[in-house]
Amino acid sequence: MANNSEKTDAERQGDEHAFYEQIGVAMTCRSFEEYVLMFALDEDKLKEGPVLDVGAGASSFVASANERGIRAAAADPLYDLSKVEIAEHGRKEIETSTAKLAGLTGKFDWTYYGDLNKHRDNRVRSLELFLQDYDAGLAEGRYTAGRLPRLPFADDSFETVLCSHFLFLYAEQFGYDFHLQAIRELARVCRPGGEVRIYPLIDLKWRPFAQLPELLDDLCRDGYTIHFYESNLPFIPNSRQLLGVQK
Repeated sequence: MANNSEKTDAERQGDEHAFYEQIGVAMTCRSFEEYVLMFALDEDKLKEGPVLDVGAGASSFVASANERGIRAAAADPLYDLSKVEIAEHGRKEIETSTAKLAGLTGKFDWTYYGDLNKHRDNRVRSLELFLQDYDAGLAEGRYTAGRLPRLPFADDSFETVLCSHFLFLYAEQFGYDFHLQAIRELARVCRPGGEVRIYPLIDLKWRPFAQLPELLDDLCRDGYTIHFYESNLPFIPNSRQLLGVQK
């Protein structure tokens, strides 16, 4: 497969009617390495922890982070399901998403993944690492069933709070008020001096969130400091930026 890393975002976007179609919220299965790149994270700073991954799905970030000495936990409504149910759901989701990507390969930046098969293999490895950790992680409190805009954690519980491929991505399903409440909730469980990071800042049609300026004004009025960072894994068209909300 040709490497598309030298194309511009506009060239990759191409026909406005060709985009990743998704009904409902997809289960994500991403690796620790992907998190570090897409969120532009410093592994040494992560060790100051604890870290919370919200909407984590079956990603292996938490499992791998704890192996590296980083105190990390995850929240997702999927954790009401059994390991067997998550495994079945995750494997189906990987096959479904791979089939969708197969028709859109020219739209994406394959610099990190290399090609579609390697992308799929990465998802499978991440899912399997998550499943290996899931039962023990539930028992030890690494995985907690929870959903935005209300999380089951005390105020100021985490140094870093991450939210991957949920907020903004599903803007057509979740409107402005939900996004504002959700980010306030992510900030509530983040410690003073800590930071919430959200990625990406586009929807499923690769468009920026139309009310982002208004949202940022509301957050600034709440007393939060806003930062924009450049993602080191801009796989999706127009996904070069991530949002930081500092308490």
